[in-house]
Amino acid sequence: MTHSELVNLAYKLILKKFSCGIAFKEIKTISSECADVIGFGSYQHSVLFEIKVSRSDFLADKKKPFRIYPEKGIGRYRFYVCPFGMINISDLPDKWGLIWEVNGKLEIVINPFCSNNKMFVCHQNRHEEINLQAERDVLYSALRRSFKNI
Repeated sequence: MTHSELVNLAYKLILKKFSCGIAFKEIKTISSECADVIGFGSYQHSVLFEIKVSRSDFLADKKKPFRIYPEKGIGRYRFYVCPFGMINISDLPDKWGLIWEVNGKLEIVINPFCSNNKMFVCHQNRHEEINLQAERDVLYSALRRSFKNI
């Protein structure tokens, strides 16, 4: 499955199952990371899906400043999304979830935010310190783009 195909699957999932009223795909800002998929809900609820289609890309991701210093990153809840078995639970940074693509569907492998590992309803283990300015930049960038089309 391609990166773009996984992004589209993740976008649908974030809106359907992760309490996000709005979401964006592959949005870039000057001051922050490029979010493959990020969704927002009320009360500072934000979910980041980082899409990886190769092991080397996943390993390179660990060297980014906002991975080394998680408080600089976006997404109060963060997940890697990848093809089946490419990333293992033991590979995950602290407080990250994992979703595998299996036969064209996304399956939650580990959800550190909920005890039942299926539904996104709990608030345990979330990233308490996030880069709210970077999240605002994402929202501003998305709104600016939408108004350019008017």
